[in-house]
Amino acid sequence: MNMGHRNGTPAIEIQLLRDGIVESRHFAEAVVCDERGRVLSTAGQASTSAFIRSALKPFQALAVSTTGAIERFSLGDRDLAIMCGSHQGTLDQVRQVFGILWRCDLSANDLQCPIPDGRNSALEYNCSGKHAGMLAVCKQRNWPLSSYMQVNHPVQQYILDHIADLLKIPAAELMTAHDDCGVPTLFLQLDQMAWLFAQLSSGESLSMERIVRAMIHHPEMVAGPGQFDTDLMRATGGELVSKTGAEGVQCVGRLGEGMGLAIKVRDGAQRAKYAAALHLLRELGWIDLSAAEQLADQYLVLSAHKRLDVIGDLAMV
Repeated sequence: MNMGHRNGTPAIEIQLLRDGIVESRHFAEAVVCDERGRVLSTAGQASTSAFIRSALKPFQALAVSTTGAIERFSLGDRDLAIMCGSHQGTLDQVRQVFGILWRCDLSANDLQCPIPDGRNSALEYNCSGKHAGMLAVCKQRNWPLSSYMQVNHPVQQYILDHIADLLKIPAAELMTAHDDCGVPTLFLQLDQMAWLFAQLSSGESLSMERIVRAMIHHPEMVAGPGQFDTDLMRATGGELVSKTGAEGVQCVGRLGEGMGLAIKVRDGAQRAKYAAALHLLRELGWIDLSAAEQLADQYLVLSAHKRLDVIGDLAMV
C-alpha cells in the first residue's frame, strides 16, 4: 500500500529492492503545470513547499541575458550553460568559468563561493558559474562586487524581482534563505517550480529561449559526465531542459509545449528523484522507450542485486 497519501492524490513511492525484496522506501510529490500556471496533473500535494536550491540557476542566469552583460563581455552559450550548471569542477568546466571572469576583467579572487574539500580554487566549486554570472552583471551595472551574495544587493534584488514577475507575485512575498554556496535560494511551492520551468520551456521569451538553447546545446556544462541533467538532455535530443536541485528536487521543462514538471522527494534522497523523474517522464510521453531504457540502466539499476522501482502515477486535475 502507498503510505504517501496526504489529503490529496497519492504520492509517488520509490522502492529500493534487494534481490526483489523491498529494503527502503522513499515518497515524492510531483506536479505538472503549463506556461499559464495551470496545474495539469499531480502526485501528492501541488502546494508542497521546498527550497528549489540549484534548480533556480537558469532563472538567476537570466540577469546576464537581460542586462546587456552578454553583449558587453562577448559571452556565449557555453558561458550561459555553466552559469546554469551544478558542475563537477572538471578542467574544461573550470576553464569556462575562468574565461567568463577574464572577459569581465575579474579573477577567481572575486568569487565568494567556497573552495571544495580537496580542491585548490573556488573555480572548482559546483556553483562557480552562477557566481561568475552574478559578478558579470555587477560589472556591467557598476554594482559593488564585494557584497554580491547579500540578499539586499542590487544583483540579488534584480534576480528576485524578475522571478517574482514570472510568478506574478510581489517580490516581498518571496521567502529566501542562503544556499550552501552563500547566495539566496527560494522557498517555493512545487507548482511554482513547475510553472517556472513551463515558462522557461515555452519559447515565448527570447531571454529564456537563449538560456534553454545554451543548456540543451551544452549539457556537459550543466552537470557533467555521468550526471542526470547532462544524460537526460543528451538522451532526449534537445526536447527537454533539466535542472536538479539538492535535497530531492528535480525540475524538467518540455520544449515547445510550455509544460514544466517539478519533483520533491520528501527525505531528500538523490537516487529517488532520478527514479521518479524517469518514471513520470515516461508516463507523460516526454521521453521515448529507447531513451528511458538507456537511462534506466544507469539510474534504476544500482548493482547486480539492487534496483529502484517506482509505484504511482500522476492524477489529472
